Amino acid sequence: MNIMIAGGSGFLGRALSQKLMDEGHKIFILTRSSGERGGIQFVQWDAKTTQGWGHLINEMDAVIHLAGKTLASFPWTAATKQAFYDSRVLSGRALVDAISAATRRPKIFVQASGINYYGTRGDLADESTPPGDDFLARLSIQWEDASAPLDEMGVRRIVLRTSVVLSKHDGMFPLMALPVKLFAGGPMGDGKFAMPWIHVNDWVGAVTHLLKDENARGAYNLVAPNPTSNADFNRALAKALHRPYWLPTPAFLLRIFLGEMSVLILEGRFTQPKRLLEAGYRFQFENARDAFADLFMKK
Repeated sequence: MNIMIAGGSGFLGRALSQKLMDEGHKIFILTRSSGERGGIQFVQWDAKTTQGWGHLINEMDAVIHLAGKTLASFPWTAATKQAFYDSRVLSGRALVDAISAATRRPKIFVQASGINYYGTRGDLADESTPPGDDFLARLSIQWEDASAPLDEMGVRRIVLRTSVVLSKHDGMFPLMALPVKLFAGGPMGDGKFAMPWIHVNDWVGAVTHLLKDENARGAYNLVAPNPTSNADFNRALAKALHRPYWLPTPAFLLRIFLGEMSVLILEGRFTQPKRLLEAGYRFQFENARDAFADLFMKK
């Protein structure tokens, strides 16, 4: 297949592109600069309009929307929040505009979203759970809604409600692991809230699984199947790194230092990948202990 990835230059995009290339697909990445590198065609775009690249949609069999400014952007000012919105929603609308105008539309559209769609508090959530009403939930709703018109165009649309993706050197996880590496490991606040996560190999595996499943459409939670508390997550991480687990970080200090951004590490809702399991995906890493062993203990 010819597959276009918006936001494909990020670490998830790179990991997914390599997997898809290994399977024989041709990859086109929408990014800030154009050219060809490593067998991938990079196409310049402004993440807001179809100018200069929209015609390429006619050649695509699938489009994957991963674009979005990282939430690990401190501090969360009004301008930063607007950038979260613009980078997700305006880019999504541009992709929809290109598909709407195409004479040959792709069969599949994969839409990134966040596990915080359900809010950060409440009972165990699955894909049937109503959305939350906090900032991160509303951002996820708008992110998903940007591509909703594709449902009426006959395009098979898949929504990836993704949790924190564990990778040794990329994404948010290295920053999260830093206190443990510095011998200051322990729970954040009371440590009882959820710490939803997924190993990068399972994230890539789940996306490729859903791409191939012609019956897959709608929302899927990309989160490990065994719900993990923040305390249990950090305890397993400390053990994998041979560090002490003893020093709780007071919640009020994190709120003072990080402001609203502290929600990322002080709140979380337990969720399960119900529809992904029903679709037949089998996780490589179901618990944090095995995930950390893969990331840190390989020779």
